[in-house]
Amino acid sequence: MDAAWLVPAALGFGLAVGIGGTAAVVAAHARGQRAAAVVTPSVPDGVEDVIDALDSAGIVLDSSNNVLTFSAAALSLGLVWNHALMHPELVELVDRVRSEGTAEGAELELPRGPFGEATVHLLVRAAPLGSRFVLLLADDRTEAHRLEDVRRDFVANISHELKTPIGAVGLLAEALESAADEPDEVRRFAGRLTIEAARLRSLTNEIIELSRLQAADALENAGPVSVDSVVAQAIDASRVAADSHRIAIVAQSDPETIVWGDEAMLVTAVHNLIANAIQYSPDGTRVGLGITRRGGAIEIAVTDQGVGIPEAERERVFERFFRVDSARSRDTGGSGLGLSIVKHIVQNHGGRVRVWSQQGRGSTFTIRLPEADPAAVAAASESASSRPTRGARS
Repeated sequence: MDAAWLVPAALGFGLAVGIGGTAAVVAAHARGQRAAAVVTPSVPDGVEDVIDALDSAGIVLDSSNNVLTFSAAALSLGLVWNHALMHPELVELVDRVRSEGTAEGAELELPRGPFGEATVHLLVRAAPLGSRFVLLLADDRTEAHRLEDVRRDFVANISHELKTPIGAVGLLAEALESAADEPDEVRRFAGRLTIEAARLRSLTNEIIELSRLQAADALENAGPVSVDSVVAQAIDASRVAADSHRIAIVAQSDPETIVWGDEAMLVTAVHNLIANAIQYSPDGTRVGLGITRRGGAIEIAVTDQGVGIPEAERERVFERFFRVDSARSRDTGGSGLGLSIVKHIVQNHGGRVRVWSQQGRGSTFTIRLPEADPAAVAAASESASSRPTRGARS
């Protein structure tokens, strides 16, 4: 071949090869996109926005049960991990909905995440979303189940606790009737009847108080409260019981400590701690109260020299109707609700209560409350001073 034709022929051949290669690459890319669309289908338009707006946990799955999108609630409930459903029960529900083509619901109790013993109660509903997807919605009913358990236990405990004094009152009434001609016996039975009636009245009042503390508006009339005043009032309310057992109450004062809350409730909380200290302390001992300011918080500590609390029971002392020493509580008329009331009052004030104890040496209960914001205290004082007093001239 003539050399003059060799170069054009080579250029033409190279151009043809380049065009063919490019066409092959484009075709391969198009096939890859079509395959990717089949393997990883996209969520229908608007579904992600709807899931984000729902209060329920929402999950969208494809035909292979891969999680395509999910809400933050689904993640926090531990339903999704690594773009897959965490629980076999949910997978089974989704598979049934996909095979039958109809929506289905269920109420499930599932572990909360892969670790720990906590569970969640979920009201779950799955439904087909088009021909290729399944929508899974879950409502968290854990709190409702917890409240129902608390209500059931509370009713059972109340029934048990009321049975004793009511039964005692009935027996004493029968004894009074049979001893009508014996004045000494009548006086003895009447004295016991008065004690049981007082115990029943105290238990009823504490149940009412505990119910009120669990209301949503428990701190409706909150304002600045002097902790020094709270402690002083609680001590005054405990003087008679302390003197009857020759127990000295020693308090440390701090007039600068202010919290935001309900003064009467806080007095009740501190009084209950003092009463508990007196109840479980030997005669002739001492109960101490201290006030401490630490890190934006105010701590009120009540320390006794009593019998102490066994380590296994320290976590339960704030439960309703729990008693460390049931026999002592019966003798002193304790209901087992005093420390539970303390816990609810403190929690309503944004604080916490803890206990330290050593058997044979005594216990210390400490209430920790947020210190009141000085600006809020000043504003409340200014508002109170500007309010017209009764009988003032206009």
